[in-house]
Amino acid sequence: MKINPLTPEAEILKELGIRLARVRKQQGIAQTALAEEAGIGVATLRRIESGQDSQLASWVKLLKTLNMISSIENLLPQEFNSPMTESRGISRKRAKTASSAGIVWGDESA
Repeated sequence: MKINPLTPEAEILKELGIRLARVRKQQGIAQTALAEEAGIGVATLRRIESGQDSQLASWVKLLKTLNMISSIENLLPQEFNSPMTESRGISRKRAKTASSAGIVWGDESA
């Protein structure tokens, strides 16, 4: 399932739980082993995999244990540059460059 802005939160949690279970199984790890290694309860892992609400700290522990720490970084990168912000920066740079080069466009304010 593709997650998009219109996906209800409950469906997102369910999909994330399914994806977590898939990764765990692909790595050949039993629920009990993953829960123990991550330092969370088996019941907590089962709730997460079934799409029930959980604490972010539990997700962090699980992703670290599964060697997926980059997923956390991708969730909210330290620096985020939106295309809109970048385009505004470019136009300001262009405007400064043009005026400093002595070019007169006729729309400059006095």
